[in-house]
Order: sequence, then C-alpha cells, then structure tokens
Amino acid sequence: MTQSANTTANIGIVTVSDRASRGEYEDLGGPAIEQWLTDALSSPWQAIKQIVPDEQDQIEAVLRELCDNQACHLVVTTGGTGPARRDITPEATLAVCDKIMDGFGELMRSVSLQYVPTAILSRQLAGIRGKSLIINLPGKPSAIADCLNAVFPAVPYCIDLIEGPFLETHESFVKTFRPKKK
Repeated sequence: MTQSANTTANIGIVTVSDRASRGEYEDLGGPAIEQWLTDALSSPWQAIKQIVPDEQDQIEAVLRELCDNQACHLVVTTGGTGPARRDITPEATLAVCDKIMDGFGELMRSVSLQYVPTAILSRQLAGIRGKSLIINLPGKPSAIADCLNAVFPAVPYCIDLIEGPFLETHESFVKTFRPKKK
C-alpha cells in the first residue's frame, strides 16, 4: 500500500566523483538533479545529498545507508557510468540491488543517442533495493535532464509498486503515467 500524498518523500542524490569528493571540482551533477526534481515534483520531498569518490565499497555503503536507514524510496546517482577504469557506479548499484530494471538504462541510452553518438559508451542502469528505486545517471547536467525527462514518467508508479510514497508531478513539466483504475 502506498503512503499518503502528504508524506514527505526522502530522495537520495549521490554524486560519484573523486575530484568533487576532495573539493577539487564543483559538483554540478547533484545540484542539476536537485533542481530538476524541484521543478518536477509537486508533492513534498526532501533531498538527502552525498558526494563520494569512485570507490565501489563507499558507493555501496552510501546506497545501503540511503535505502535502508534514511528511508529514501528514490535514490538518484550522477557520475561513474562511463567506460573509464574508475567508473564503477553501475557495479556498486548491481551489488546492492535485488532486481534490475533494464528498461531504464535502455531508454536513457536511446534518448541520449539522439544528442551524442558516444551515448553507446554509457552504462546507466536502475534497480530496486527493498522499497527503494536507484537510478544511475550520467554526470553532465544536460544529459541528466535528458535522461530524467525520458524515464521519470514511470518513476512515481514504480515507487507505488514498491510501497513508497505517492509522488505527484507538475504535469506542465513532466507528466506521470499511472494505469487507470478499474
């Protein structure tokens, strides 16, 4: 059963970046996700933000903490999804998830290919850990918006199905899809 529309949803926003975690680089991805969600969501929510280095054990620990202890029913990561040696966000996500939601990655790459041919190098994915949906996004703010615009119409219904809070959106920004009740 889903929670009421008045429940404040905790949403984890995780930036995966060696340089940002050391303070050598301004985190642009995390704030881009937060702004997109602010524009999209009409229901109450709060961001729980983390910045971690490209270390699989640290990424896994943050994902577990956000899902299991911080009650985040949605966790969105940015960074670490490419083919470089240190890009291991998908591996960390796979290690903590119970189910992989293949359609998210397929759609994100398909949409990204409309803008750049290098989208085939991206390894974004999504998965379920308990009652949490984890979505891996690229690090570039414009690509973050492109990917969220593509997949977010299905996110609130997915969260309904895993017994999370009832998320509503500003339909002029992004329209949520839920099957009609009989």
